[in-house]
Amino acid sequence: MNSIMKPDVEILDCHPPADDMQAEVLHGLQRHPKHLPSKYFYDGRGARLFEAICETPEYYPTRTEIGILKDALPQLAAALGPDRWVVEPGSGSGIKTDMLLNALPDVAGYVPIDISKAQLAAYAQKLLAAHPVLRVRPVCADFSRDLDLPAEIAAPVIWFPGSTIGNFSPPQAAAFLARLRRWGGGAGELLIGVDLRKPRPVLEAAYNDAQGVTAQFNLNLLHHIRRALDAQLDVEAFVHQARWNDEIGAIQMFLVSTQAQILQLGGQRITVAAGEAICTEYSYKYSIENFQALAGSAGWQTRQVYTDAQKWFAVFHFR
Repeated sequence: MNSIMKPDVEILDCHPPADDMQAEVLHGLQRHPKHLPSKYFYDGRGARLFEAICETPEYYPTRTEIGILKDALPQLAAALGPDRWVVEPGSGSGIKTDMLLNALPDVAGYVPIDISKAQLAAYAQKLLAAHPVLRVRPVCADFSRDLDLPAEIAAPVIWFPGSTIGNFSPPQAAAFLARLRRWGGGAGELLIGVDLRKPRPVLEAAYNDAQGVTAQFNLNLLHHIRRALDAQLDVEAFVHQARWNDEIGAIQMFLVSTQAQILQLGGQRITVAAGEAICTEYSYKYSIENFQALAGSAGWQTRQVYTDAQKWFAVFHFR
C-alpha cells in the first residue's frame, strides 16, 4: 500500500486492479442471454441522470430512506455512542452521509472507500470543507474484494445506504456481508439500507418514470460504451424496459433491440436479434425477515430495524 498526497487529504492506495472495460463488455455481449456491467452506468452524464432519477415522483427509495433516517438517527446515535469511525464502501451518499456524521456524538473519523482516486479526493475535500475537524481517511480500493482497513480503525460503524445491496444476487450479497463482518474484526456494527418488497405496480413505476429519466440513464450506458470503446452501435435502435421478475424477487432493467443489427467492438461483430433484450441491472427486493436471515448467515446479529409507515424501505442496524 502506498499513500498518495493530495491537497488537504491523504489517500491510502490499495492498488485496485484496473477495469478492462472492453473485455467485460465483450464478455457480456457474447453470452446468452446478453448482459452489460451496470457499473458502467456511472460516467459523468450517468451520475447526473441518477441524481435526477432520485428526484422523480415515482422513485421512492431515496426520499423514503432519508425520512427513516430523520426519525431514527437520535436513537441510532445513542445506540452507537461516541468516538466511532464510520466506514463507507462507495464514494459517499451526499445528504445521507452528512446526516449520519452530524448525528453521531464526537465521531472519530470517516473512511470512504472507492476505486476512483480522483472521486475520493474530491469527495474528501468536500467533507473537510463541511467538517473541518473531521479525520478523513480515504481508501482507494475495490470494496467488493478483501482489503485491510487502516490500523487505527477499530470497531467501525460500516455504513452502506441507498439499497445498493440489491444490485448483488443473494449469494453475492451474503459473501459481501461476510466480508464486511471481517472488516469489523468481530466488534464492528453495520447500518445498511434495503429496499423491501411491495406491490408490483409501485416497483415497476419506480424504474419506468413518466419523464423518461430512467430510460435516458439506461440508454446512456450505450453512449458511454460507444464513446469510451469506439464501438459501432446505434443507440436509437434500443429502447429501455424494466420489469419485475417475481420468480427471483428482483426488478430487471433491459435494453431491447428494436431491429436486427450487428454491433462492432474491438474487432468483434456481435449479432443482436430484433426484440432481443440485454440485461443491464438487477435490483433485488427483500422482506425484513429474509434480509435478517441473509445477514445472519454472514454472522451479523440484528440490533434494530427502522422502517417507514408503509414498510417500503428499511434501515437495518446489525452487530
